[in-house]
Amino acid sequence: MVTRPRILISREIEAGALAQFQAYADIELGEGLSPAEIQARLPDCDAAVTMLSDRLDASAFGQLAGSKLKIVANHAVGYENLDISAAAAAGIVVCNTPDVLTQATAELAWTLLLALARRLIEGDALVRSGQWTGWAPTQLLGQSVYGRQLGIIGAGRIGQAMARMGTGFGISLVYHSRRPQLDFERTTGAKWLPLDELMATSELISMHLPGGTETHHLIDARRLGLVQPGTLLVNTGRGPTLEEAALIEALQSGPLAGAALDVYEFEPAVSQALLSLPNVVLAPHIGSATVETRRAMALRCLSNIRALLSGQPAPDALVPPSSGA
Repeated sequence: MVTRPRILISREIEAGALAQFQAYADIELGEGLSPAEIQARLPDCDAAVTMLSDRLDASAFGQLAGSKLKIVANHAVGYENLDISAAAAAGIVVCNTPDVLTQATAELAWTLLLALARRLIEGDALVRSGQWTGWAPTQLLGQSVYGRQLGIIGAGRIGQAMARMGTGFGISLVYHSRRPQLDFERTTGAKWLPLDELMATSELISMHLPGGTETHHLIDARRLGLVQPGTLLVNTGRGPTLEEAALIEALQSGPLAGAALDVYEFEPAVSQALLSLPNVVLAPHIGSATVETRRAMALRCLSNIRALLSGQPAPDALVPPSSGA
């Protein structure tokens, strides 16, 4: 009789994907368990599916060296919650879920931008309050995004997808990344700009940066001070890339006209100052939250686990930076 693998999944996942996991392996769901309780169960598992909120540092992976655990599949594109160098030293493969959430996150970025520009959340609140008295020519005047300059900060898959979606709005596309993306420029007409110039000239700014020390507070008080009056900013990347205290100051005192956020510097804590501002749209980290995308993310984890446990390389295995790759 073939022994089924044992997999710990730290949080409940999309039902269709969970059924496929259960058909393949014995599953333990960590929903409701503390980080310490999850950590204690990992040595007896062949594989684990983790979320961005699950942190496994060098100490955690050190304790897992020599255990049954062979692979950690992170249910996300980002993996700043996992020390992949320590995992490699412990003989544990770490993988992520690239590609599958690109469109959904870009769609949400546009949803947030349009809701902010057209003051949709304020309008919804007005109608629900029972205080709406009917159409008025100066009621909730917002901004049109048509023909504006959109600055994309972080031209990876999601940033590029948002830019492509924006072509129907007649926008002028500029972007900043560590190096120019020539194929992206050829297909969209986008122009690479130094970050300070992008901040100073763009009327709409959308952030799509990964987390980590290199991008921490990349958009800070100085750079927020460069923007034109009336500028709108969206962040669907990682919360700590945007200095939250500086953002609040720029929203309260100018020049920033509004911000729409799906991620936060101290997530899940959200500043009371942000909550009290009328010129913000706040979402609970739902960039990839469609049935199709969350199912695809979970199944990407499963395909990596099945490959590795059958003796094949995990397709999305992450390479520690120390390797020089």
